Amino acid sequence: MARDPGEKSNMQTDLKINGTVHHLNADTRTTLLDALRNHLGLTGTKKGCDHGQCGACTVIVNGRRINACLTLACMHDGDQIITIEGLGEPGALSPLQQAFVAHDGFQCGFCTPGQICSATAMLTEIAEGWPSRVSEDLTGHVAATIAEISERMSGNLCRCAAYPNIIDAILEMADGQTAGTTG
Repeated sequence: MARDPGEKSNMQTDLKINGTVHHLNADTRTTLLDALRNHLGLTGTKKGCDHGQCGACTVIVNGRRINACLTLACMHDGDQIITIEGLGEPGALSPLQQAFVAHDGFQCGFCTPGQICSATAMLTEIAEGWPSRVSEDLTGHVAATIAEISERMSGNLCRCAAYPNIIDAILEMADGQTAGTTG
């Protein structure tokens, strides 16, 4: 018997989010973003463009930053996922979150969770020597310069234009590489 094309197909997926395993039984077409927000109540990750162009939904999966709107939840069974809630919380902010506050690296705050998740993983990329398009040396040390940070954060848009403050916050953390953990 052929399956009705309109029929939903659910799948059991175990998502390890911020150190806690969540058992999700959802339609296989559910994005990781929708699973976080609508199924698991983790609303810190924002839905911006829903097309992977703004970065508001950036989360860290297995130490690497991704746009949660562009991937299916069922693709991340068993993966280590960190959302903004896993980086810090009121009263116990990560050093990078504290730097965002100190440098006024947010205005409306909508893009801030994605910016912070992206910056956290980006600082790890720099520490591991991953070159970018603007890196001077493809095999040596990568410095956290304004150009390097701007290039690496270009996938995270801020409609309020807090970019100089965001860069200042990231530069502060790059100096000491104390942005927190990505795994």
